[in-house]
Amino acid sequence: MDAGECLTRVTVWLALTLYVASEFAGAVRAGHKQSEIAWWLNATGCAFFLAHVACAFDFFYDWSHATAYADTARQTKEFTGWNSGSGLYINYAFALVWMAEVIWSGVKPFGYSARSNPTTYIVRVFFLFMIINGAFVFVRGNIRWFGLLLCVALVGCWWFRPNRRIDPRPPSKSS
Repeated sequence: MDAGECLTRVTVWLALTLYVASEFAGAVRAGHKQSEIAWWLNATGCAFFLAHVACAFDFFYDWSHATAYADTARQTKEFTGWNSGSGLYINYAFALVWMAEVIWSGVKPFGYSARSNPTTYIVRVFFLFMIINGAFVFVRGNIRWFGLLLCVALVGCWWFRPNRRIDPRPPSKSS
């Protein structure tokens, strides 16, 4: 594995691990400090994902959308038998949704935490779909089991924290 491939892989695994860590930090206790830690983990994960995209386009696709589309189609056909590169657009959507999540939760944390449950669940299903595909289905070798562990940990975080509601009141001072 050359340096470009290593950097491309490391950035995506860091991104996904930080995302799951952010969900874990938020699941521990939905307080202000935990929300801040969760936000920083999520924002850093998103930055690593964007770095992953940049590395993939630089080291594998020569900054060509057509090349990326063709390679996505090849990989999809190899794994599913379906010859389509449309998964590339889903990856673009994933990057945009992740950036929107980070920006919204950073700029308007109480509005973000008060969003409707259906919106939260739609985003979660989309993220889980992407992580299952990116960290387990389309991965070769033993690292895919780490991807499965990330998926199980993510679902566990969500199971114990069904929504993202943050109480805007400061924590009470109890003895």
